[in-house]
Amino acid sequence: MHTLQSAQPPARTDLSGKVALVTGGAGGIGLAICRELIRAGAAVAAGYHSSAEAAEVAAERFARLGADFSLHRADVSRAEDCYRLTAETLERHGRVDILVNNAGMTRPAMATDVPDKDWDQILATNLSGPFYLAKRLLPGMIERGSGRIVNLSSVVGQTGTIGQAPYASAKAGLIGLTTCLARDAAVLAAKAGTLSDTGPAVTVNAVAPGMIDTPMTDTIPPRIRTRLLAGIPLGRDGAPHEVARVVVFLCQDASSYITGQVWSVNGGMHM
Repeated sequence: MHTLQSAQPPARTDLSGKVALVTGGAGGIGLAICRELIRAGAAVAAGYHSSAEAAEVAAERFARLGADFSLHRADVSRAEDCYRLTAETLERHGRVDILVNNAGMTRPAMATDVPDKDWDQILATNLSGPFYLAKRLLPGMIERGSGRIVNLSSVVGQTGTIGQAPYASAKAGLIGLTTCLARDAAVLAAKAGTLSDTGPAVTVNAVAPGMIDTPMTDTIPPRIRTRLLAGIPLGRDGAPHEVARVVVFLCQDASSYITGQVWSVNGGMHM
């Protein structure tokens, strides 16, 4: 049995010297993640697509804080944009230690009414994009023996819900992708000789938010919002920073023995 004398020293909780790429980083949960990563000391590259004005506002705010922050426009539903985004980030920052796949979209409709193009675009944005980005960035992480990938899934991907067949399918698929990437990363690191007995390792995890107060949930009709709140034991929406702080923990060395897991941040909405 190990004694207290053989215990490891406390793991780093700051992210100084680390570089994070956060997709969908211009608003809502993504912006909160960028803010918390910067507070932890990381340099941050934020991907955005349609919210150019919000992205510029965020960039100005972070610049006033003296943060090492860059903006990169990309449509993560397109493989070529994902590959360009990773190349731009590597050119600007030199490396990527942390990938947070946060970008997402939905267009509510009953399954029988979902246009084919909406199905394709929602799955491409929420599921294919994270795969393309991880595919490009995992090799560098494995070579260094250190890296973090955090995928933003959803309680909807765990439970399903009415009128969200494409979104729920993509977010459920993201959980499957998380577990597969976690296993692949460990095997590849072992083959490369970079899988340490005590080091920070390369880990892949998912965070599944519930009903969080963001522009996406602002579109929920009041009647449905009331019903949803009634099913949350804590009786309220979550705040973006409450999700972001879990993401940042999973990016720290302190989380080095956690991989392939889904962390629910939903006020007890799904247990």
